[in-house]
Amino acid sequence: MKDKKKRNLSKQVWLLISLAVAILVWYLLSLGKATGRSFPFIQKTFIESFPKMAFERKALWPDFVSSMICVAAGFSLGFVTAVPVAFLMAWYAPVQKILMPWINFIRNIPALAYAPLIVIMVGVGKTPAIILIWICTFMTMCVTIYGGIANIDNTLIKAARVLGANDVDIFFRITLPATVPFIITAVRLGLGAGLTTLLAAESTGAQAGLGMRIRALSGTFESAPMLLYIIILGIIGMLLNMLVNFIERKLTSWQEKIEN
Repeated sequence: MKDKKKRNLSKQVWLLISLAVAILVWYLLSLGKATGRSFPFIQKTFIESFPKMAFERKALWPDFVSSMICVAAGFSLGFVTAVPVAFLMAWYAPVQKILMPWINFIRNIPALAYAPLIVIMVGVGKTPAIILIWICTFMTMCVTIYGGIANIDNTLIKAARVLGANDVDIFFRITLPATVPFIITAVRLGLGAGLTTLLAAESTGAQAGLGMRIRALSGTFESAPMLLYIIILGIIGMLLNMLVNFIERKLTSWQEKIEN
């Protein structure tokens, strides 16, 4: 118990040191002639820009809500489609041989490249943004989950069949438990892909959104509020990662982990 408390205290101390170093680097960047315009310090980024975007322009909250709706909807669609497709590819070679080349082909194309095609197909608004995030999260999670299923020790499955297990028993007792860590990893990567795709997704004629606002502010060279929005995206990503870590601890507590 004492060792655990010491590790937690050590993590908190290192987190504070990391934060202090980041603020120091930020401050030094704000002093430079070339970097000062791009990285204004805390006063301009938070104290001045936050009330301007939140209360004067009344844009921050609508942008946040719009983006979270798009990310949540796109990620949910990506997850519920990636899981069954990944399992089908792992179980049936013909499915894998047909789908995997196209998954690898599409996931290597930047989302911004085919965003206009989606707008032409479904029009402007949240729908093309959700579709774009869905495509990117699906590709990321599908490949990750498939890799996990494909690497399950086949000896366990053969032993289970010798002992009389049917396909349902093998799925729930061997395949699913062994795949849970890879599904958690896929969720983490999928959420990251959803957030990083947001700028491209909300450039498809969105009326509000964090990505749309960053793009609009870059057009008017308003670096302070633009940096504020970028930091907000980073904070959202960190909070989502903490949530995934919490879920991982609950679902994979049986796994041995290396203590850092």
